[in-house]
This record gives sequence, structure tokens and C-alpha cells, in this order.
Amino acid sequence: MINRKWIPAGLILLVALPPLLPVLPDYWITLLNTIGLASLVVIGLVLLTGVGGMTSFGQAAFCGFGAYTTALLTTSLGLSPWLTLPIAILLTCAAAVVLGLLTVRLSGHFLPLGTLAWGISLYYLFGNLEFLGRHDGIPTVPPLSIGGWDFYDDRTVYYVIWSLTILAAVATLNLLDSRVGRSLRALKGGITAAESFGVNTRRAKLVTFVYAAFLAAVAGWAFAHVQRAVNPTPFGLGAGIDYLLMAVIGGVGHVWGAVLGAGAVILLKDQLQTLLPALFGHTGNYETIIFGVLLILLLQFARQGLWGLATRLPWGRLSFVGGLSPTGAPPPSSPSAASLSFPAPSSPTPAPLPALTKRHTPNPDAPLLEVDHVQKTFGGLMAVRDVAFTLAKGEIVALIGPNGAGKSTTFNLITGVLPPTAGAVRFQGRDITGANASEIAAMGMARSFQHVKLLPTMTVLENVMLGAHLRGKAGLARAILRRDRAEERSIRAEAMTQLDRCGLADLAQHQAGTLALGQSRVVEIARALCLDPALLLLDEPAAGLRHGEKQKLAALLTTLRAEGRSILLVEHDMDFVMNQVDRLVVMDFGAKIAEGTPDIIRDDPRVLEAYLGGIE
Repeated sequence: MINRKWIPAGLILLVALPPLLPVLPDYWITLLNTIGLASLVVIGLVLLTGVGGMTSFGQAAFCGFGAYTTALLTTSLGLSPWLTLPIAILLTCAAAVVLGLLTVRLSGHFLPLGTLAWGISLYYLFGNLEFLGRHDGIPTVPPLSIGGWDFYDDRTVYYVIWSLTILAAVATLNLLDSRVGRSLRALKGGITAAESFGVNTRRAKLVTFVYAAFLAAVAGWAFAHVQRAVNPTPFGLGAGIDYLLMAVIGGVGHVWGAVLGAGAVILLKDQLQTLLPALFGHTGNYETIIFGVLLILLLQFARQGLWGLATRLPWGRLSFVGGLSPTGAPPPSSPSAASLSFPAPSSPTPAPLPALTKRHTPNPDAPLLEVDHVQKTFGGLMAVRDVAFTLAKGEIVALIGPNGAGKSTTFNLITGVLPPTAGAVRFQGRDITGANASEIAAMGMARSFQHVKLLPTMTVLENVMLGAHLRGKAGLARAILRRDRAEERSIRAEAMTQLDRCGLADLAQHQAGTLALGQSRVVEIARALCLDPALLLLDEPAAGLRHGEKQKLAALLTTLRAEGRSILLVEHDMDFVMNQVDRLVVMDFGAKIAEGTPDIIRDDPRVLEAYLGGIE
């Protein structure tokens, strides 16, 4: 959740500095305005790169869209600069949608290379179009004005620039502390877990991309009316690299770090351009060398940037994640695995969520899940071959077998993480073969993972709240305007209820990365329960738990079955499995070799040879 006490800290620039404006030299006012404009762009990069995990070198080009749009409309058509602002935003966002649809599909090093390509292309486009003035640009752009008062002076423009910057920072913080924001923050941790709880990751990436372009467009619009002339130079590749450098130096995961990074780079560059030529006796681009060394040192010793360093000081030791803090108090460093304590089944009833869609009640006379002779091949390897079984409402079924038997792959085929090569999967009577993970989650299926997929820099509570993504409806606009608080309170109450019944309520405000393995697995169960699933798939839920904790987990699973939930689990602990499940499906080398009750499986010679006998 947002540490709201830090939001007013950004208002210092508007409250403390104005009395000094009359005495500050004009040059310093100009630098402050430059920092404010750069901060607008870098805040978008924090969301795009630090939160969404998408590196972009092309944000300067989006500034160019905003600047050229307002310059052209105000000089050619005589429109008011304030009327051109929404037009500049719409045009830039439209361009961002087109470029984003092509770019966000890329991954790895191809994504930054893609932004590099269209950033360079747009720079040369601006410089070669006749109606944009080619490389000479558009001169005599009118200044901003209100009620006939023209903002020619940098001291008056200062208020406009920094008002926009503070509004952008607060809006971004509001966005991150929301249902939509959690889906955006989940992108950096990998799409598999996010999609398994209903997040449309492609749309989330596009939203992040367009939002960053929106802020760049506002910065470009303001830049045009502050400089009163527009040409391609400020919107080239060099500027795009500078913006990314500001984000990294300030702290690419921190919203207010964007302002700190922009200030640090601009002020340091200004001083180095004067100092270094004096030291070396002739002019040269020496500041680039200094910034390169500085960047290497930061990446080596302070990857959270200057803002991350600031929060470690005595006055700032708060737990910041992407500009976020859970409660304003630092969490304990590393909780003990012994703190797990599953309470009795008399947990309080979860608070109803706004517009909560009631889970479809399965037909007790028909199978809830049908796996119909599914197969999965990877090249010449058949990982799953002709596996078939069913699962009824209120039933606990275990999928067991030695390592490499294909159990987790079967899980992935059922939940839509992988498409089957052959066969079919039906859930609640619907054919879900080939459906993606987010679509299957919306039908009422939730899961945990063999390798824990929590977001380590988010709190335990926020990770669990992500499981309720599909149970909320608030969108981007409501999040930015903070009109989603009632829904957020309900989602938070639901998450706390599930953490409480799983015995981890006291760890709600810890960062998930500080948990022991056993605790992390239980958090994944709580997150899955937040979806209110009809079918719960648990991949090795007892791994890392002590004997007493396994008994409490078994009691929890029994309670869930009594509530009408069905459970399919993969587990290697045979004592836990045999005492807990109704039926077992045994796999070996990708194929099903046996199915039946624990008593039948215990004495099956094929199972003894393939699995149980191997353990003995």
C-alpha cells in the first residue's frame, strides 16, 4: 500500500521554493524547470521499466509527438495551448497503442532493441517532414497564458511545470496502489503467475506502455511552450538514453526517485560541462565518461538508485517497493518458519467484495474436471502421454509419481499454461482445451506452483490480494482518481481472511522475499483461495513444512473440501498424501500407470516398482 506520508514530501518544491524564486538566479530557475519536465518523462519510465520490466529507449520520441502537435496547432491554426493539450495526448497515445501492439510482444533484448529502432525512426521522421519544418523545426510557438497573462518568464512557468510533475507522481502512486497497479507490478515477476489469477498480461503491458507515453506527451507539450520553438534535436536517441539514465540513477523502482534522478543527472551534467573542460584544458564530451562510471558503480553497489540509498538512512528506513511502503514501518528481517499456525475452521466469514460474481456451483452428479487422454510433446520428447482421469465436486485427488513423471506438466496443461498436443480438458462441463490461463482462472480454477511464484518485493498481503484480481472491477481511471477505495478495502479484507485461515496473518506486511520456503508455499495457497475457486490445484504444498505444520495444512484442506471445493494436488510426501486424499493417480514416464484409493494404490505392484518401492 502507498505510504501516504511521503506524498506531501513532493509538495516541498511547490511550497518551500516559491518564496525563494525572486532571489534565485534565472539560470537556476531554468534548471529547475528542466528537471521538472524531465521528471514527467522519467516517472513514466519508472512505471514502464521499474514496475513493468520493459526497457525503453524511445520515450523522447513520445515527447516529440506532444511538442510537435501543440506547436503545429498553435502556430498554424491559432489554437490555445490549453486546447492543444488533450489533442497532443490523444495523438501520442494513439501512436503509443500502434507501437505498443508491436513492441510489447517482444521479450528479452528484442524489446529494448525494438524501442531503439522506432525511436530513431521517429527522430528522422520529425526531421524530414516538410510541414514540421524539417530539421529547422517550428519557431515562434506561443507561450502558455491564463486570462491574458502570458507566461514568458521561467518563474511563472515554474508553477505549471511542477504542478504537472506533482500531479503525475501522485497519480502514478495512486495507480500502483490499486487492483490495476498490482497487475502491472506483477509483470516484472513473470507472466505465468499473473495470468493464472486472471491478469491479461498483454493488455497490462500495453496500458503501462501507453501511460508512460501519456506522461511523455504532457512533458513535450509543456516543453514546446517553455522553449517556444520545436526541432528534432531534443527528441533523439541521446535524450532517450538520458531519460533512462535518470530513472536508473534515481531508482528505477521508485516514483519519487524519478525526480531525484532527473535532478541529479541534470545538475551534475551542468556542473561537469563547466568543470571538466577547465581540468583537461579543452572541451570534450567528458561528462559521458563520468556518467558511465557512475552508472556502473550504482548497478554494482546500489541497484535501487539514489532513492534506495536515501531510504536506508536513519530518517528514511522504510520498506519502499516501486515507491510503495506497506505501513510506514519496517518489516522484521526474516520471519521464522515456526510462526505458521493454522487456526481452527471457525475463521470469520470474508467480507463480500463489490460486484462479486458468485462462483458457479458445480453439478454434483457430473465430474468437475475431466482430463481426456491428454498428451504433450516437446520436440521428440513426449512429456505427457494419454493421461486421463476425472475429479468430482468436494473430492481431493493426488497426482503422484517419481521426479520427471510429468505431474507438473499435466498441471500446466489443465490450467492453460501449456496447450496440449492432443486430447481434451473439460472443466465444469466446458471444453477448456487451448484456453489461456487467465480465461481458465475466470472459470473458477486457481493453483500454486512447484517453484514458488511470489513477487518478492511486494508484501505478503499484496501478493495475496493479487489472487482476487478477477473479483474487482475498478479500472485505470478510478485507480488514478482514487475512487476505488471501497473495493480495495473489500479485497484487502478478503486477503487478510485467507491469510488468517492459513496462519500467516501476522506476516501480512512482510516482504514476500523474506519468507521461508514453507511459508511461501502457504502464501500461494492463500492467494489461490482469494480467487474463490471451485477447483484448487496445489503443486507440492507440503514441501518445506514441518510435521506439525503439515498436519495443520491437512486440516485446512479437509475444511476446504467440506466447503465444497475440489482439490488436485501433486505431492511427494506419501504419509501426507495417503492420509489426506480420496483417490490417487500415479504417473511414470509421462503416462498414467494406476488410479484408485490409497489402499489400492498402496498394494499396486506397478506403483511399488515405479515409485513406492524406489523410496524403500
